[in-house]
Amino acid sequence: MTETTPQPIYRITDLHESDRPRERLEQLGPQALSNAELIAILLRVGVKGENAVTVGQRLLKTFGGLGGLHRAPFAELKKQHGLGEAKAAQIKAAIELGRRLTLESPEERPTINSPADAAALVTYEMSAFEQEHLRVILLDRRNRVLETVEIYKGSVNSSQVRVGEVFKEAIRKNASALIVIHNHPSGDPTPSPDDVAVTRAIVQAGKMLDVEVLDHMVIGQGRWVSLKERGLGFA
Repeated sequence: MTETTPQPIYRITDLHESDRPRERLEQLGPQALSNAELIAILLRVGVKGENAVTVGQRLLKTFGGLGGLHRAPFAELKKQHGLGEAKAAQIKAAIELGRRLTLESPEERPTINSPADAAALVTYEMSAFEQEHLRVILLDRRNRVLETVEIYKGSVNSSQVRVGEVFKEAIRKNASALIVIHNHPSGDPTPSPDDVAVTRAIVQAGKMLDVEVLDHMVIGQGRWVSLKERGLGFA
């Protein structure tokens, strides 16, 4: 008796209806789908030899997950087999919408109770930057987020950072406290001597201006460091 080898499935329509991403989303909700299946819905069709789900799996593997797709330059993404400008734009737009959704809370502002809370607000976006960015999270008396303000883009060191700029929006918005955050494009969040020097200057200025500096955090790739927790610049 001759055994037949199962034929590979190249098209979404070749899948059983209960396994098709759009049908699964309709029946079970988007939370039930894998990342590859959600990407497949954006792509709609695959390429010769790969259905849309398989293309999604390949993209996630190539770029190291959703975070890698978020960080990938548009020019590099559109060169991937089966994409092009339109599909690459769809993926980038969908990820950006997801990022913006996490920042929206008109009826209830996020509350910062720990360094992890602060990191959760900014790590997704700031870990993708190819240059250093310095931002401050402005907080009210209950540690609720008022606004996140970008202060610098470029090298963050003690000779370039003007402490007054760090506090300008805090004073304007009557913030009670702030958290300083910047990223290391290298991916290594280990604080540098300049990071410690900047922290020390900002903390001292905060005491004079009656705006408490709760922390200075460094964001890397999937990691972050709290200088306050390490006792750096907060003595």
